[in-house]
Amino acid sequence: MNREYVTYREDPQQIRIASKGEWTLATVPEIEKELSDISVGKSVVWDLSGVEEFDSAGVLLFMEYYDKLKQTNAVELVGYSESQKEMYDLLRKHMIEKVPERKTSFFEELGKSTLVVLGDIKDLITFLGHLFFTLFNVLFHPRNIRIKEMVYHIHHSGFNALMIIGLTSFLVGMVIAYQGAVQLAKFGADIFIVDTVGISMVRELGPLMTAIVIAGRSGSAYTAEIGAMKITEEIAAMRTMGFDPYTFLVVPRIFALIIALPLLIFFSDIMGIFGGMVASQMELNISMAQFVDRLYEVLEVKHYILGMIKGPVFAFVIAAIGCFRGFQVSDNTESLGLQTTASVVNSIFLVIAFDALFSVIYTELNL
Repeated sequence: MNREYVTYREDPQQIRIASKGEWTLATVPEIEKELSDISVGKSVVWDLSGVEEFDSAGVLLFMEYYDKLKQTNAVELVGYSESQKEMYDLLRKHMIEKVPERKTSFFEELGKSTLVVLGDIKDLITFLGHLFFTLFNVLFHPRNIRIKEMVYHIHHSGFNALMIIGLTSFLVGMVIAYQGAVQLAKFGADIFIVDTVGISMVRELGPLMTAIVIAGRSGSAYTAEIGAMKITEEIAAMRTMGFDPYTFLVVPRIFALIIALPLLIFFSDIMGIFGGMVASQMELNISMAQFVDRLYEVLEVKHYILGMIKGPVFAFVIAAIGCFRGFQVSDNTESLGLQTTASVVNSIFLVIAFDALFSVIYTELNL
């Protein structure tokens, strides 16, 4: 049975608060709740005659609300005993007014951040180990490949992304052509705009722009889908029934993106070159026939192959990070948002890092 520790009566001139019962550590939470319900807008008379027992926790709680009331109202204490007054004076004398906030140093914050990063790296290595084992197993048991799910993800990650990939690449191609045209026109080398647009789109910008768009679109979707399944405990149910989530959730997404991304890069190359072609005709009066003839002369097959080689690598990175972050989601929607954001950031960073690595390798091999 709940006891009542605080009652109050409101008169026209004042509020009379009556305290009673045991004000001890065990009852402090309930007393604090009752005190917080009192709305005070006039002078207060606080009667402590009904208090049967007062320990230090009870006195500290009394002091906290007594100080709050005194800030806005006149407060008169009545009915307190001599022992209660002695305890009050003792605690008031030795009480620290405010516990200073603990300051963290730069090195402490750096250490915490380092531990978080190391924990993520450890989890990622564990995820990749399980993933490679599953891929190895699937390659020797092709019947375990989920063809239907793979086709579904090719449709959603590939076909449905054609519009945004095409528009983005077309605009990038136009930007390169316009920027290059200004510089080349100064030297009368207008026709070299074809070299600039063709080679840069096929070799660098087409694969990179496509991968960045897919990382933001499909990588985040993979994280959200798997994260939602983890929150609703569907993944735990799959494990309970003996189904491996890597075989059913991760492998189809990775295979789908490895197939879809090179095709999207090919489409991106075409749209980017078309954008450069349109801009060249508008800015430099280079006809589309002239553009195609020059492109045929300067765009070697090796540039196309070097760009396409990046596709499967970028696809594996984006799909693996998306699925990994999905498994990192904990049991709340805030975690889902954080991991989805981390998925996009990690994927784009790794895509750019691998692109830089490809550039170094191609340069060292004189390709």
